[in-house]
Amino acid sequence: MHDSILLSSPRFEGNEEKYVKEVLQSPYVAAGGPFLENFEKGFAGRLFPFHVIGLNTGTSAIHIGLMLLDVQRGDEVICQSFTFCASANPITYLGATPIFVDSEPETWNMCPHALEEAIKDRVALGKKPKAIIVVDLFGMPAKYDELFTIAQHYGIPILEDAAESLGSKYKGQECGTLGQIGIYSFNGNKIITTGAGGALVSDNPLLLERARYLASQAREKVHYFEHHSIGYNYRMGNVPAAIGRAQLESLDQKILQRRAVFDKYQKLLKDFEGISFLEEPEGFYSNRWLTTILIDPTVAGFDREQLRLALEKEQIESRYLWKPLHLQVAFKESKYYGGNVAVQLYGKGLCLPSSTHLTNEEQERVVGVIANQYQKVM
Repeated sequence: MHDSILLSSPRFEGNEEKYVKEVLQSPYVAAGGPFLENFEKGFAGRLFPFHVIGLNTGTSAIHIGLMLLDVQRGDEVICQSFTFCASANPITYLGATPIFVDSEPETWNMCPHALEEAIKDRVALGKKPKAIIVVDLFGMPAKYDELFTIAQHYGIPILEDAAESLGSKYKGQECGTLGQIGIYSFNGNKIITTGAGGALVSDNPLLLERARYLASQAREKVHYFEHHSIGYNYRMGNVPAAIGRAQLESLDQKILQRRAVFDKYQKLLKDFEGISFLEEPEGFYSNRWLTTILIDPTVAGFDREQLRLALEKEQIESRYLWKPLHLQVAFKESKYYGGNVAVQLYGKGLCLPSSTHLTNEEQERVVGVIANQYQKVM
């Protein structure tokens, strides 16, 4: 029996254990403390002049980010449909309504044409959207020049969901710093992890001060417990921050390793008809968080589910691409604009194992299962 191959597992090979021991030997185990401060400062140093606040999840970061953009009950927020539900759920936490738009086929992210169609229609109905959530899927930046031209024309701010794109760049600028507010996730399967965690970034220090206030139960700066607003217990703890600090030290190496995994898959699968990859347009730099493929069953002779089951039989984890949110029962009442790009991507796409420590032998094992699928249909 072979060992199992996971889709995207974390690796701790730096100072994680050392830093966690330091935390456990200190009185600062809960939210706040030296390691959280160091993690935020170290992260901000990479993103200068942007400031960073560490939070307990990426979802919390979106929630706080929308509050900073003054999203309130009854407002509408545009969000791309082809993404994980955490991109849109915080819209509903605030009593607002998500308006979903389609993707475009080159980056798989928000379609500028569908965005403008949605804005024009909502404005005509007297419901100008309060914000736009753009997601950088699987590490690929969105088409920000086009999206910003539209957003600025209508005076609508963009929140960049960079949960999957830490270290990716658009025309040389770090993803997460392209919108008025950006967010990251440090979930266990991400490029770097704190176990669970997230961050909110902005180049506006006043916004970050407000975010810190809201994420710390909206406690006033007095020596007793005084609260003038409803707040949230969203701050990152010192233990996960210690792990994050260690992970951050090897971020660039982890990105190169993920990109090497993608390059090898592309090389090994280049002669397999009916399989295609998400390519990098000029000026785009992806961290290649997950290597994703599209399978054309009319050419390959098998579909994504047949391949998923074949991989599962060999103890190899794979996963469908995100099911569009406008197809989810939870959002069945939400309006959708665009065509069928997101639906088609979902219907053909599969994520392959992409861990930073994936060995050549393990990748060849994955490709061997794919090759066997071709043999079955010949």
